[in-house]
Amino acid sequence: MAINAVPLNSAIVVKYQAGESSTGSPIIRQKTINDIKFDAGDQDVYDVVSALFSLSIYPVVQNILRKNYDLIEE
Repeated sequence: MAINAVPLNSAIVVKYQAGESSTGSPIIRQKTINDIKFDAGDQDVYDVVSALFSLSIYPVVQNILRKNYDLIEE
């Protein structure tokens, strides 16, 4: 039996450092941007996120692209 992966949705999770705790460890926050076009190129998504977060005072720590599929048995 073959399995077919049908695209559902995608999102980008951006983790950024929002400051430091009293002990000096970084405080990490995250922002999720939903409803990214599923067929958008990885470089395009990265460029848009970089442009948006360049307006922020907080440094970006990590970008996570999440793509969800529905696995259908044929």
